[in-house]
Amino acid sequence: MHDRRPFVGGNWKMNTNAESASSLARGVVEACESTHSAVELAVFPPSPYLLTVSSIFRSRSTSTKVGAQDVYHQPNGAYTGEISVEMVTDCGCTHVLAGHSERRHIIGESDEVINAKVRAILAGGLTCVLCVGETLEEREAGQTDVVNERQIRTGLAEVGQREMEHIIIAYEPVWAIGTGKTASPEEAQTTHRAIRGLLADLYTPEVADRVRIIYGGSVKPSNAASLFGQDDIDGGLIGGASLKVEDFGLIAKAAAAE
Repeated sequence: MHDRRPFVGGNWKMNTNAESASSLARGVVEACESTHSAVELAVFPPSPYLLTVSSIFRSRSTSTKVGAQDVYHQPNGAYTGEISVEMVTDCGCTHVLAGHSERRHIIGESDEVINAKVRAILAGGLTCVLCVGETLEEREAGQTDVVNERQIRTGLAEVGQREMEHIIIAYEPVWAIGTGKTASPEEAQTTHRAIRGLLADLYTPEVADRVRIIYGGSVKPSNAASLFGQDDIDGGLIGGASLKVEDFGLIAKAAAAE
């Protein structure tokens, strides 16, 4: 048995404007109010709206957290267009994503760059959601565990045992993001169990048992309960469904029921 508190994050990606971000934030507060005692919730708006969403959450006294979708690994300097850990902290963020597949495969970030970001996030006192996952080609070649191990080993390089208290691993198979496809609950559980075993090897079984490993990849109200009911799936990182208040609320409730 474990006592890991489920985590559900809503990754809004490059969506919303000032008006719709505000409306969505208010809707999340209302839809998820009953789940806060059982689930840790966070939303990851586009960076221009971090202050707006943070302000709405503060005014509503909600325990839903605000997270940033990305940061740069340097504290400040001549890095045009980048944002620092200190900047997102200033905006009220407590969580940051690192290594999302769209950053890896569209933007071209390497495992080493992602590791630098992970260490900067932790050094700044924030919780890091480290995203890992294989492409369809890698899955079909039987490389799922190999890819995840490489991404986790490099992503967590120089991250100490105590710092793992502030790490969440998000397993997001690239082939299931935004495609409507999803791993079956049993397939996802098998991969999550392998990731937990890797963490036990890298650190200790006790550390591995405490780390939350969440699933991302077309999670919807219709499949959330079956996914979250698996022993090693501790919630989800939600993409498209997080832009729909009712869907996100139902997903949060499914996590709260586990």
